[in-house]
Amino acid sequence: MIDIHSHILPNIDDGAKSVEETFHLIKEAKKAGFKGIISTSHYMEGYYETDNAEREVWVNAIYEKLQEQNLDIRLYLGNEIYFSENIINLLKEGKASTINETNYVLFEMPLNAEPLNLYDVIYEMLQYEIIPILAHPERYSFVQREPELIYDLIQKGVYMQANYGSIIGQYGRKAQFIVKKFLENNMIHFLGSDVHRQNTVYPKIPIILQELEKIIGKEKLKELTTINPKLVLQNEQIDIEDPSLFKLSLKEKLLLGLK
Repeated sequence: MIDIHSHILPNIDDGAKSVEETFHLIKEAKKAGFKGIISTSHYMEGYYETDNAEREVWVNAIYEKLQEQNLDIRLYLGNEIYFSENIINLLKEGKASTINETNYVLFEMPLNAEPLNLYDVIYEMLQYEIIPILAHPERYSFVQREPELIYDLIQKGVYMQANYGSIIGQYGRKAQFIVKKFLENNMIHFLGSDVHRQNTVYPKIPIILQELEKIIGKEKLKELTTINPKLVLQNEQIDIEDPSLFKLSLKEKLLLGLK
């Protein structure tokens, strides 16, 4: 398995707070069965602005130390870029980065409000041959109310990455319910830990994998955890199954408190 979303670098964002914590997280990941971790530190203009060069130094230094300790796990450079109309410029200027110097970019939106210029920014990324991957679609409150937005974004060329923890309710029952619906309707293409702290998601991976296998089966699970992330790292095209459009029933909305 390859973890496509993590916050393991020390003192870069709200993730690991020390080098010691970084190594604890990596050991947890290895124990959980991960062979590779993509470091996707936040890049948020005016807040988290550690550039590529500095983050790359960290990734290389940590990987060198892992080799010295005979810890067989690969690290890759990326970012989780907070939604901005400047994404292309941030990439061009070497402030934010694609995943492993490929065309794939992980980005996130504000949790509670759909950006007005969402489609314009996505269109611009695609024009520059940047392939957008949206982080944890199940967590956005506006998506929970209208999940058909994600179907539309997939049709436009956006890939979707769900968080492992959502499957077991780490982000609340709304996210847990919606992510299951997304999985059942071919609307998730990657799974990531979004890990920030020790003893949170990595130790629960075995249980989460069991739950996921019940929902999507063993073959699809391998695709989301290993095959698709590997294709990203190699900058290769990912062929996805057509998503199925679904809308929440009135009863489902009432049960989730979305009405």
